[in-house]
Amino acid sequence: MLIAQLTDPHIAGPGHLLCRRIDTASLLAGAVAAVNALNTPPDVVLLTGDLVDAGRPEEYGLLREILQPLKAPVLPVPGNHDERGALAAAFPELACLPQGGAFVQYAVEDWPVRLIGLDTVVPGAVGGAMCAERLAWLDATLSERPERPTVLFLHHPPFRTGIVHMDGFGFDGMDAFAAVVRRHPQVERALCGHMHRPIQRRWAGTLASTAPSTAHQVALDLSEGGPACFVMEPPGFQLHLWREDTGLVSHTVAIGRWDGPHPFQPPT
Repeated sequence: MLIAQLTDPHIAGPGHLLCRRIDTASLLAGAVAAVNALNTPPDVVLLTGDLVDAGRPEEYGLLREILQPLKAPVLPVPGNHDERGALAAAFPELACLPQGGAFVQYAVEDWPVRLIGLDTVVPGAVGGAMCAERLAWLDATLSERPERPTVLFLHHPPFRTGIVHMDGFGFDGMDAFAAVVRRHPQVERALCGHMHRPIQRRWAGTLASTAPSTAHQVALDLSEGGPACFVMEPPGFQLHLWREDTGLVSHTVAIGRWDGPHPFQPPT
């Protein structure tokens, strides 16, 4: 099974540039083309939040238009820039998405790896949370299929990254979330977005990771007073390959045109 993870496209309204310079629509279109061009097509594409920038219906309309060429099905979860109701309305064909503004949490059983989407959004806040209600749902859902390898996918990473201005927004319920996951060893990975960078950490008896944005990246500054800045490093996405003999193996893919591939040859 091959999972593609696209995150943080931050689609602005038609004709608008994010921060007056980032053409997020064209960048996401490039990501879609890159996924479709893979030698091994993915079985599913996970969208790990901040799909649009302001949660407006017209932004979701443009998002759907850009995603339409994807050859694999998509499964979205919201980020702090998303609006739950508008997100669910944008994907009416996905019966797994709850309507009416409820938490966007669901399990999908269609592949060898069970996929569980989680909602970490706190309306009006940048940081994330897993409240008692969401944790109870997760604990019960994981308990239903303890034998199935499982991937969680969510927007906010449940760990501190060392990028201080991003960590400062917080994640309420982080320790309780880790305690629930630790009780369920079938969890192979927690796949996250939000950080606009690839980051990994051992967490709750498994691994948690973030993926690069399909648009702009958060500047890598690990100093205590590092400013909140973005950089136009190459956009990217991640591929997560599941095999019985290896478990889940992840690859980060930079989007763009690169010289090669060339065969390895002895030096001249």
